[in-house]
Amino acid sequence: MATITAADVNKLRQITGAGMMDCKKALVESDGDFDLAIENLRKKGQKVAANRADRDSSEGAAIAVVNADNTVGVVITLNCETDFVGKNEGFIKLATDLANLALNCSSKEAFLAANFNGMTVKEKLIEQTGVIGEKIEVNSFEKLEGAFIGSYIHAGNKIATLTALSAKVAGGEEAARNVAMQAAAMSPLALNEAGVDQKTIDKEIEIAKDLLRQEGKPEAMLDNIAKGKLARFFKDNTLVNQDYIKDNKLSVANYIKSVDANLTVTGFKRVALG
Repeated sequence: MATITAADVNKLRQITGAGMMDCKKALVESDGDFDLAIENLRKKGQKVAANRADRDSSEGAAIAVVNADNTVGVVITLNCETDFVGKNEGFIKLATDLANLALNCSSKEAFLAANFNGMTVKEKLIEQTGVIGEKIEVNSFEKLEGAFIGSYIHAGNKIATLTALSAKVAGGEEAARNVAMQAAAMSPLALNEAGVDQKTIDKEIEIAKDLLRQEGKPEAMLDNIAKGKLARFFKDNTLVNQDYIKDNKLSVANYIKSVDANLTVTGFKRVALG
């Protein structure tokens, strides 16, 4: 029987993040074999994950990160069951580390299969489910590329956004962040009119017509009035047409042009908990 020291237990705890007693038990059961102890802790995580598969994981942390030259950004949500865990510094650090890894991944599937300190991201999530005792999963994964990417994380890590600008210009970093803040606050459906799907447009027209009929408007007038209401819908629900939250005399598109006459917003991503 191997002698298990406090230093051994602490070393395993640093590697896995598991509790002291769990680490000691795993080392005793593995007769001091660290690799086997880590495997046993993962198995515990798999068991916990299976037991908690049907639990709601609507809390956690929404994280946005951008690469060094501001041309690629990723937003993810690392979800858990309770707000207490979601606010934990270690949990937020894990979410941030995972988001930085995700910058090099092309899809959520590739991200979950990527290597994270000797195990896949998927295995890490299972391990952390065992360590924390709550269902841990990545719910959202969105990637954005462009000439210049900005990011914003709302206070409390509940919402994270990315925006892409058409060029790197003086003042662009602040502008990209401001537009990302706009997307977080106003939750637009799409970048512009072209990004709104036809099903949504048809639905809005029908709703407008029904309301106009209830008001007693003549049938011959409905199409033209409904088009005006649709224009209002686009203004309220598409990012570049929304009133800019820091100056409602400007649209977002006009705000961006005040930074540089040739500058445009080319894309955005928004993720939120819940």
